Amino acid sequence: MNQSMSPARRNISSGGAYESVFGYSRAVRVGDDIHVSGTCAPVGHEESDAQTQTRAILTIVEKVLTEAGGRLEDVVRTVVYVRDMADADGVARAHLERFDAIRPASTLVQVTSMLRPWQKVEIETYAKVMA
Repeated sequence: MNQSMSPARRNISSGGAYESVFGYSRAVRVGDDIHVSGTCAPVGHEESDAQTQTRAILTIVEKVLTEAGGRLEDVVRTVVYVRDMADADGVARAHLERFDAIRPASTLVQVTSMLRPWQKVEIETYAKVMA
């Protein structure tokens, strides 16, 4: 595609210090596509279970989608990472609470660790803004 015809890129920052250490953005919007980086529950959820952490994550995701000009209803895919597959049911319930009517494509994957040892869930989100 010709550079002059490429859609504008907009980086959305969380303001977190790790963005400048790692070199990433909370989200990137290019045209109608919004890519939200892997998001974990914030500090303050150290004692929370995976279901509660998932709810906190999806609240952050909804906020960043709004900032990027999208909505939760625009989500077309989530990739959910869990440290313990035993948490899958609670994570699924929290995911269903927000996405029951939307039904994005989704993948659930078990990983060995997260950035902070108390984090149990991380979610990547992809949205396509439809007018």
